[in-house]
Amino acid sequence: MLPVSDPVVALRQFFGHASFRAGQEDLVRTVLDGRDLLAVMPTGSGKSLGFQLPAVMLRGVTLVVSPLISLMKDQVDELNRRGIRAAAIHSQLSSDARQDAVRLARLGELQLLYVAPERFASDHFGRVLRELPVARFVVDEAHCVSEWGHDFRPDYRRLRDAVQACRSADGGMRPPMAAFTATATPEVRDDIVELLGLRDPRLVVAGFDRPNIAFHVRPVSGDTEKHQLLPGLVSSGRSLVYSSTRRKVEEMAETLVSAGLKAAAYHAGLGDGERTRVQDAFAGGTLAIVCATNAFGMGIDRPDVETVVHVDIPGSIEAYYQEIGRAGRDGRDATAILLWNYADVKTREFLIERGRDEAVDRFEPLDSADAERRRQLEIKKLRRMVAYADTSTCLRSTILRYFGDPAAGRSCGRCSNCERLAPVDEASLLMVRKVLSGVARAGERFGRRKIALMLVGDTEELSPALTALSTTGLLRGEASKTVEQWIDAACGADLLAASADEYRTLRLTPLGRDVMAGRVTEVSIAVPVERAGKKGVRSRTRKLRGQPSGRPGPLGGTGRPGPPGPGNGVSHNTPEPEAHPPVVEALRAWRLDEARRRGVAPFIILHDRTLLAIAAALPHTQEELLDVPGIGPGKQAEYGDAIISVVASVSGPGL
Repeated sequence: MLPVSDPVVALRQFFGHASFRAGQEDLVRTVLDGRDLLAVMPTGSGKSLGFQLPAVMLRGVTLVVSPLISLMKDQVDELNRRGIRAAAIHSQLSSDARQDAVRLARLGELQLLYVAPERFASDHFGRVLRELPVARFVVDEAHCVSEWGHDFRPDYRRLRDAVQACRSADGGMRPPMAAFTATATPEVRDDIVELLGLRDPRLVVAGFDRPNIAFHVRPVSGDTEKHQLLPGLVSSGRSLVYSSTRRKVEEMAETLVSAGLKAAAYHAGLGDGERTRVQDAFAGGTLAIVCATNAFGMGIDRPDVETVVHVDIPGSIEAYYQEIGRAGRDGRDATAILLWNYADVKTREFLIERGRDEAVDRFEPLDSADAERRRQLEIKKLRRMVAYADTSTCLRSTILRYFGDPAAGRSCGRCSNCERLAPVDEASLLMVRKVLSGVARAGERFGRRKIALMLVGDTEELSPALTALSTTGLLRGEASKTVEQWIDAACGADLLAASADEYRTLRLTPLGRDVMAGRVTEVSIAVPVERAGKKGVRSRTRKLRGQPSGRPGPLGGTGRPGPPGPGNGVSHNTPEPEAHPPVVEALRAWRLDEARRRGVAPFIILHDRTLLAIAAALPHTQEELLDVPGIGPGKQAEYGDAIISVVASVSGPGL
């Protein structure tokens, strides 16, 4: 006799919730109806309820394939605490514990049985499957079945045959199948359907946006700067810090501990006991910061993570999105920061060449053809991640477009790129108009790479349609990558738009045509900044404005105030004062609050370069504030008292 038949009643009885979150009831009813399902929902959206709640309402056991032991352990413990009968089968359990779980499942005394994917390689487990009354066959983290997914597991390829071998609890030959993931592009979704053998599945794709997470890409010069910045980035609360190698994980943890913060390292090279200690301490709230490789976190469900920092570039946008998705699950504001140095790409390429899978701490044996195919796929995914780190467009919109979210807008107003939006000067406007002219002269039929090559005069790879235009070589002397960054900036300012297909051909927007023709001269864009760690690529901003190269400032920008004004007697070669990071952060927080109160973008309050100039000058009087570039009588009258108060509260008179 089933305890309840109404999902809302079961939700209250077993999970203590009076109502479903957005999208959850749709999942639950689809699973209950017995239809195959593919659900793509953001991390932290509660998609696990989509199979856990039906499991307590259906006869038989719900079989859940899950890729990480920590994920299974957390969910089984929580379900049992709620009075829901659940068990798991994985390598860290004793033989007796695994046999006991199978016995209970055979007897119908389990509602959920979690199984690691490698179990399906066992002939013995295959025989066990045929003896279990399976209500639903659930595949969690379903992107693992696709080589385009960020965490491909070959064992997931066995699941299509495994579900066929199951005995359905209702007497049929194959139980209904439900696949769940937080990170699947359209091409990965197609792979999941085909490779798992889903039959006419219901596709549920919730919005990918996590509006409470602010995205930042912070260019840095190298590891020394990363170590200098890290304590200030995570000191305010519970944080996760991800790095690409075990050595760097341990070094970052040492830096934080030396700064007086409660931090620990986590990676697959540590003993089981130490990994369990760190994970339990973080989950229990006694450890504030974990520095980890991608071996950590898939099953972590702390709702109050405030900051996720990647000190190295991740291997893919999917991996990045899933890892930053562990922030802000309680709905409060959170921050995702990528410390971006192009030199880190070499480390990722090295890991790809080795075929390292840190999450399960093993090398995957592949034949040469498979290994090369996998390598090429991983390189493509890494290039997409590099494009995100390098873009001048809105970071949030870039991610949403990548996942095919139709809600992707042009500008979020609070990522580090949107905060850099500022009116361009005459020289920068001329640069933008040349880029727009190049797109127009090329007939709006090419993507950014070919447009950039045409503009700089690098015609060796180009078709005749691009080699003899009036704009060919118009930006000769510039690096093509620099021009590509300006094209990105023009896209972010809604001057250019790229097609939605794989060719990403560029076209001018109505605003872009007006700017190109000179009918509009007031334009705000995120002017490209120098890519730290990439020799030979200089920002057009510095060339046009004569601004000296300098260390990037906190969370974007150059870390220096704007160029000296005319007639001030200061040489462009004279070192300028550094912005003080604590003052920068305090001013950013005040600016964001003020922008929200007024309902405007942050740059309307203060441009980034003006904010950095204030943090360098540290004005304590109205007269000193007026001397800061970018502060005129209007800004002084409107915000002067507040700015001076913020500076004084952080710096004091003697900083």
